[in-house]
Amino acid sequence: MIITAEITGIKYTPRLGRELRTYHFSSLEKALSTDASFLLRLDSGNTIAVSWWVSSKRTRSYPYARVYDTLSFSGKKITIVPIFKDEGADGDRDFLQWDTISLMSLLGVYVVIGYYTSASRNPSYKNKITDQRFDIEFLKEQINEILPYQSDALHWNLSQIDKAGELARKALEAYDTISRKLGVQMHSSISALQRISELSKGKENFMAFSRRLAKKAQLREIATNQPKERLSGIKAPIIIRNYLGGAYFFTVDEARLQNGKLLLIEGKHTKNNRLPSLEDIKDGLLKMILYTNLTNVVANSRKMESVAVLLLTTGTSVNDVQLSRDENFERLKEEARSNGFLIMLNDKYVKL
Repeated sequence: MIITAEITGIKYTPRLGRELRTYHFSSLEKALSTDASFLLRLDSGNTIAVSWWVSSKRTRSYPYARVYDTLSFSGKKITIVPIFKDEGADGDRDFLQWDTISLMSLLGVYVVIGYYTSASRNPSYKNKITDQRFDIEFLKEQINEILPYQSDALHWNLSQIDKAGELARKALEAYDTISRKLGVQMHSSISALQRISELSKGKENFMAFSRRLAKKAQLREIATNQPKERLSGIKAPIIIRNYLGGAYFFTVDEARLQNGKLLLIEGKHTKNNRLPSLEDIKDGLLKMILYTNLTNVVANSRKMESVAVLLLTTGTSVNDVQLSRDENFERLKEEARSNGFLIMLNDKYVKL
């Protein structure tokens, strides 16, 4: 099954966001080392909500959950994403993708593309680093530029693409310094320079290059069943287009036809607990934000009505009494009621 859909706008009310701590602008470095998401009070007296990605890849360290926690804030929302992250030759290396910027634009979140300039040697591996830290002064400069910025997040985010090549070169230089200082071998600079060359060719090329990679990743994901997933239907590619010119290549964990409707199911699993972790659930809720705002849904060349479903599966039995005492689960049910998606717990729909 191949699914296409459109999004013309986002209407959604989050209910599970955690209370964010407030830091003064001068304490940005402390905030980044302490919290995944926080409020930042600037010298002007204004406050913004900030989240940050550990890696450029959306499947690492729950970046969606970090962004989710800022969405209920009424003021400007910023997320900091590294242009790329190199953990060393014994670790991973991830590059920023266009889909990340496009999705954040759709959510009204301003993207600050940052880069790491310091790190420590990972004690467990010869050629791996840890505790990477951003160039704080650069981040402060970007945040100060966003504060008076009058256009929406889309326009700001598009303007950031023009800086991507330059920032990637700064990141590569910083990693070279880190490598020499710590005596740690990094990934090949040749392949990094090839990617930087693509970034430097402008927005349209960056978009096309990223989408080719996203399509390949999508096909790999469809072909792979994760052992932790407990799904009975089929995985399906979904291509979501919007009025911003963005195209998102996601994979629906399970696509199922039921009573003439197309169920778009995002699954989260836990083996030992009553419910999946709150971070896992929030990660799934970002998909609910998308799936509850779809229009013109087409599956196998047929226009269909779609229903968003958050599927929570567990390795242990769960009863209603236990769940009624779970404050977060009650808030999750309220979020489902408010935004029009369904919750399944194992093989049963949850009464909302």
